[in-house]
Amino acid sequence: MSSGKFQLKVPKGTKDWADKDMVLRTAIFDTIVSVFKRHGGVTLDTPVFELKEILAGKYGEDSKLIYDLKDQGGELCSLRYDLTVPFARYLAMNPTVQSMKRFHIAKVYRRDQPAMTKGRMREFYQCDFDIAGTFESMIPDAEILAIGVETLSDLGIKDFKAKLNHRGILDGIFQTCGVPEADVRKISSAVDKLDKLPWADVKKEMTIEKGLPEEVADKIGEYVKLKGGPELLEQLKADQSLMSNTSAKAGVDDLTRLFEYTDAYQITSYISFDLSLARGLDYYTGLIYEFVVASSAPPPSAGSAAEKKHAKKSKDKYIDDDDNSENVGVGSIAAGGRYDKLVGMFSNSKKGDIPCVGVSFGVERLFSLIKASINEDQLRANDTEVFVMAMGGGEGWTGFLKERMAVSKMLWEAGIKAEFQYKTKVKFRQQFEAAEKAGIPIALILGQEEYPNGYVKIKMLGTHAAGDGETVKVEDMIPTLKEKIATVNSTSALIESIRQL
Repeated sequence: MSSGKFQLKVPKGTKDWADKDMVLRTAIFDTIVSVFKRHGGVTLDTPVFELKEILAGKYGEDSKLIYDLKDQGGELCSLRYDLTVPFARYLAMNPTVQSMKRFHIAKVYRRDQPAMTKGRMREFYQCDFDIAGTFESMIPDAEILAIGVETLSDLGIKDFKAKLNHRGILDGIFQTCGVPEADVRKISSAVDKLDKLPWADVKKEMTIEKGLPEEVADKIGEYVKLKGGPELLEQLKADQSLMSNTSAKAGVDDLTRLFEYTDAYQITSYISFDLSLARGLDYYTGLIYEFVVASSAPPPSAGSAAEKKHAKKSKDKYIDDDDNSENVGVGSIAAGGRYDKLVGMFSNSKKGDIPCVGVSFGVERLFSLIKASINEDQLRANDTEVFVMAMGGGEGWTGFLKERMAVSKMLWEAGIKAEFQYKTKVKFRQQFEAAEKAGIPIALILGQEEYPNGYVKIKMLGTHAAGDGETVKVEDMIPTLKEKIATVNSTSALIESIRQL
């Protein structure tokens, strides 16, 4: 091994998670999973890397962000870019599975420009919920949107919107305006940047960079600047030119039905029908959506400059910028859509298509939002509920080490999270300081005189401290502790406290 010095750091776009950050992230996971299970989801796991050919051609212009791996044993593999394509591959490999409500929480990898403080990373968790199978139109789509609203609400995220559009409407707009079929996806990718760039920059990309006639771009601009609620559908229905397009009419019919269902779920107020939303991924076929908050957009003056800066970089090279948080918003905190043809891409059977719709939550972005809204004093690095202490002294005092071990064993078996200090004789004050430093809410004190006679003292600590404590019999120790534990805010109650902020 070389003796030369090297810089000790994690790779760009990654971070170590420890202590309070892990506590908060785990609470976020637990909240999301509880919603997924509430809606009947079953979990699935897939390999962290896939055959390169499985991922190729599924992500449009974003395919350049896939991490390719070195050839090992004759197989070319890539790190997974998302959890959707692996799910579609799984369905194609298991043809007996014709319907499924699946959720998956796992890391994905993107060779993207990092913006660490905004949760935009190269290695990050996605939490996906998908409904696969043939059902009546828009029923699964409406439930997926309801899952999105429930999850963000349960996480204490406020003032969010679900921006939605329909690929059929967007494709119909492009066809009506005169976009060549071969150019639809690359023009769609340009339109999708309207949440980051002004129309003038998007138009420039469509015309100068992608060769679209200016008059066609102007026609598109008249549509993609429109946004609103269900009333926007009536405006589109009155557009005879657009409604003569089969794709656009089918999309408007879908959304008309969808808004009836979102009314039933009482979530329509969260929805913004936005014709600029395009979603760059190639596999979407119908409804598409992004959940956003005010901080999702980049700073007003930064977007265009950032775009120009990164346009200069070679597409064949890694994007090596460090944290670019000042130029980047949080981005969408969840997104998804309908992808009815993706499974069929992997199937040799003509009947291989399985309609699917899903939503994906970006945990690191949610983490950034939630952490910014809370007082970190609410967090502690462990879940320990009781610190077992010994109090005594003088000649013959043993420190009650074995007694603290035995009592801790009793608490663990009762399901109580407990600790003690790893020292034979330890000063009473040091034990209190250790417990309070860790934020442990309850002390269980084994007194030199009291414990041999069958008694212990239970004392609340920190913000829960009250009085000198309560002396109880050893046989009453566990039920008394459980009563007191129920009165303090444990980590499991963390998200509930966040919701009340």
